Order: sequence, then structure tokens, then C-alpha cells
Amino acid sequence: MKQISSVQVEKRFRAAWRLALVLLGLSVACVSLRAQNAGLSAEQRSQIETAASNFMASNSVPGVSVSVVLNGQPSWSKGFGMADLENSVPATPVTLYRLGSISKPITATAILQLWERGKLDLDAEVQKYCPAFPKKEWPITTRELLGHLGGVRHYNPDGKGDVPEDSARHFANMVESLQLFAGDPLVAKPGTKFHYSTYGYTLLGCVLEGAASEGYSSFVKESVFQPAGMEDTQVDNFFAVIPHRTRWYHKNKSGIVENAGVLDSSYKIPGGGLISSADDMARYAAAMLADKLVKPATRELMWTSQKTSDGTPTGYGLGWAVAKKFDLFTAEHGGGQQGTSTFILLIPERRAAVIILANMDNLDVSDLSGQILKIALNLKGPE
Repeated sequence: MKQISSVQVEKRFRAAWRLALVLLGLSVACVSLRAQNAGLSAEQRSQIETAASNFMASNSVPGVSVSVVLNGQPSWSKGFGMADLENSVPATPVTLYRLGSISKPITATAILQLWERGKLDLDAEVQKYCPAFPKKEWPITTRELLGHLGGVRHYNPDGKGDVPEDSARHFANMVESLQLFAGDPLVAKPGTKFHYSTYGYTLLGCVLEGAASEGYSSFVKESVFQPAGMEDTQVDNFFAVIPHRTRWYHKNKSGIVENAGVLDSSYKIPGGGLISSADDMARYAAAMLADKLVKPATRELMWTSQKTSDGTPTGYGLGWAVAKKFDLFTAEHGGGQQGTSTFILLIPERRAAVIILANMDNLDVSDLSGQILKIALNLKGPE
């Protein structure tokens, strides 16, 4: 982990934070052009800016980008604070953040597209499309993996068998990534227990490639990013020079903001290895709400809670968590990894969405998304 002295960090953070507050106070932080004709009133924009700045100040967050979808259209977005503290680069609506686990809904969208085209059977054994994954005691299906019911393990609590933190180890392809967990026993019989698993989504990446006869990144670009107008969303290539990509931050036990650890996410691209901007994620949300990426019935399938074999609802559909906020149905997902905390929140019946992307880990950005949703939709009462 790259680290400078605590005195240097404090001086640079305070200087950057003072600049960020000036930008916030004068409302001249970088804003996307469409915000000039936003669907939000001036008072609503001011309230959202206050909520974001209060969240940042209370958590010492360097940078946050926010976008809002109203009436099915990207309506407003803004960057707050700094994408790069050391070089005083402001966060903007086009700053690229690690998505973390909100990569999962994108992967699920691509998988369901293959199902719609008749190229993938959700209930066939995964080895039909990914023969590199060894058969287990029980069969595993794509549907079960999408809903975290496949019995594939998540990260080990002690880290054994996983990629170490602060690792730049690069995995050349999806099959190589399977080696981390392919030899491990299942944690439960598929269908019997909800067990959240990013590795399950790595396996889904192999399934996607087998069904599509194409690489994961190229298929998702052609089938999801391009139709949705997501021009900057891509795989988070640790070694590449990518314009507008933020720096990553972490707050240590002493409360000092420092650079987050190294992360090469090539071993988990489908479940946590994409980068995107607030603007692009608003386009993705709008495309989902408008049925541009999957058919209405498929979208409803994705947003219907799965059940374990004993009939217990899991609160998770196919790639999306489902819940209620302000007595409204929501499709949502959070994400977190080294140097990032993210959240996407959709309200289908109001054709609305909120996206929060922050460049610091271990933050609860879901609460901020709820605050912004309440302001944007003029909702009353508690969540």
C-alpha cells in the first residue's frame, strides 16, 4: 500500500477538502450538461447537494458522484469533492469508479439476454456451457447462481484460498479465475440456502462465454453497454491508463485518509470487476426501466425474489436485491471493495433511480441513496 506520512496526508486532505467545500458552496463542482435542464427543482438540487456534502463531511469521503433518473430519463448528475486528492482533481459525473458488486446486475442482464435468444437454458447444469468447472455432489444451474442459491462459496473469512488483499496478480481469462474455488466443496445443496457469492458470478462469466461463444467483455459491451449508451463503462484493467478513473481511498483505524490497497479484480470481473460513471449508470438504469435491454417479462423475472427449496423468499431476484422503501417496490444493489462504495436504487413504478458512487471503501451509501430518493420524488415519512 502506498502511504505517505500522516502529517502530509492531513495537510493534503484539508487543502483538498477546503477546495471541495468551496466548490460545493458555490455550486460550481463539475456538473453534466443535462443538469442545466434538470427534472429537479432548484430547491431539490440544493437539498441533494446538502445531503451529499453532509455525508462526505461526516465520513471524510474524498469524492462522490451522484445521478438521478426521473420519468425514465437521466435527469441530473453531479460530482462532489475530489477524484484525486494529491493532484486536486475534482470528481465529476463522468469520473470512473470501481462498481464493486453492482457489476452483478449488469452480468445478470447479459445472461438473461442469452436466455431470451434461446442460447442459454437457465435450468441446465452449468457444465453445459462451462465444462472447465468440475461437477459437484449436486447439479448447479445458472438460475441458482444468479440468485445466490448455487452453493458456491464466497470469500473465505480467513482469506485462505483467495487472492490476498493488496494483490496485483492478474488472471488471464475466466477459466483461470475458476481455479480459486473450483476444487472447493459446495457450502450447501443448491437451492436450499441463500449464500451470497461473488465467485458464483465468476462461474456465471464462464457460463456466459460458453453460451455466447464470445468473451465476457466483448459480449457485455455489445449487448449491454452500447444499447444503453454507456460509452465509458469497461473492465477495470488495473495496469491500463484509463482517462477519468478516480484514485481509491481508505480510512485507517486512526481516521487518517490514505490510498487504498492494490486491487487487480481480473479474478472476479462479472461480480465485481467493472468501472463506470454516475452518468453511465444512470443510462443503464433508464435502459432497464424502459425495457431496452430485456423484455418486460424478463425484467420482472429478474426483479422477483427467489425462494429456497422450502419456499422461503430470499429477498434477491436474478442479479438484483428486491425490497421496499417508502412503501414502494425497489430493485437495488450495493457494492464495496478496496477504495469504493456504490449503490444503485430503482423504483420501477415511478420510473426513477438513484446512483451513488464513492471513492472510499467501507461506507454505507445506501442510506444516502434513500435520502436522495426521498428528495427527488417528494416522498414523505420514514423508509
